[in-house]
Amino acid sequence: MGARTRGLANNILANGTIDATDGLSGTIPASNVNNTTISSVTSLPSSVGDFVQSTASDPSPATVGDVFYNSTSAVMKVNAITTAGAWASGGNLATARDSLAGAGTQTAALAFGGRDTGAPGTASTEEYNGTSWSGGGNLGTARYRYAGCGTQTVALAFGGYTTSPSTATEEYDGTSWTSSGSMARSSGTYDLAGTGTQTSALGFAGYDPITAATEEYNGTSWTSGGSLATARRTLGGAGTQTSALAFGGTSPSFFTTASTEEYDGTSWTSGGNLNTPRRIGGGAGLQTAALAFGGLSTPPSAVVTGATEAYNGTSWTTDTSMGTARQTFAAASAGPSSLTAAFGGNAGSAPPYLAATEEFTGGGTAVTRTFTVS
Repeated sequence: MGARTRGLANNILANGTIDATDGLSGTIPASNVNNTTISSVTSLPSSVGDFVQSTASDPSPATVGDVFYNSTSAVMKVNAITTAGAWASGGNLATARDSLAGAGTQTAALAFGGRDTGAPGTASTEEYNGTSWSGGGNLGTARYRYAGCGTQTVALAFGGYTTSPSTATEEYDGTSWTSSGSMARSSGTYDLAGTGTQTSALGFAGYDPITAATEEYNGTSWTSGGSLATARRTLGGAGTQTSALAFGGTSPSFFTTASTEEYDGTSWTSGGNLNTPRRIGGGAGLQTAALAFGGLSTPPSAVVTGATEAYNGTSWTTDTSMGTARQTFAAASAGPSSLTAAFGGNAGSAPPYLAATEEFTGGGTAVTRTFTVS
């Protein structure tokens, strides 16, 4: 701790205030100012409480810069900013599976369908509360390699594969799934991406054959939207119906691509390329704040990866890798990319399928830190 300057009030002005303008000041030597620490805090005097809030639990959401005293744990804490993202383990799915779809947020996620034994897949649905998974209503059509979007209680499932490509669309109300309007691609499609909400969804790209097609859903029926510049399958997606992001995937020549495209509700335009070309990975977030993670990366060789990248609307930057490299998994992507959940998939062979869940807290996110003695 360095030197400190002191000022002494020595004048009473006509208005009754005091000042220290006559030069009665000096410097306290640094040697007289000691570093100190605080430990075993059990209470705060009222004067300190005027500046530091006392609360029985950590405030949520966290606001960067807040200093507070947790009276339950009897410690001082501060809400700081993380410098890099981090993945942490969450609760396991009850049914290990890959090629499933997801919806919702990190603390209110939905996992549905997928492959647990083989074709035609499973109809099982599970709901996540941020800690553990519990059973939800089964899909009407068991399927895998399809798309989903929306929230835990207002979700959408579309496309996929049963014993052949599907056009089926289903809506979830938090309890059960009901059929809705079929996709416009009459031949069916799978390995597509989806984003948006139950009443304003976007389905794009896919296979049978590899396509650049985009479709928009209004809560009842699907209509054609602007085509992607690059046809692809097994890609990642993020955003909303009128502000979407498509990235990675497999091109018609069966090469893994790093290409990114942005949708404005009418047409697609090029964005910044991924640093790691990948397919059958995860996507989450918004067009200007997206996350790409996991998947199968090539070239020079096909490797299941946990690599994570963040998009700022212009370019992708490398972030912290997943704890478990995986592919063909699902993600909860209705919330901000800085608070993402990834679940299921496989680590390079299927079976075995994964039940593991991981939760991502992004860099720049407010997190609570405890004051420690040093």
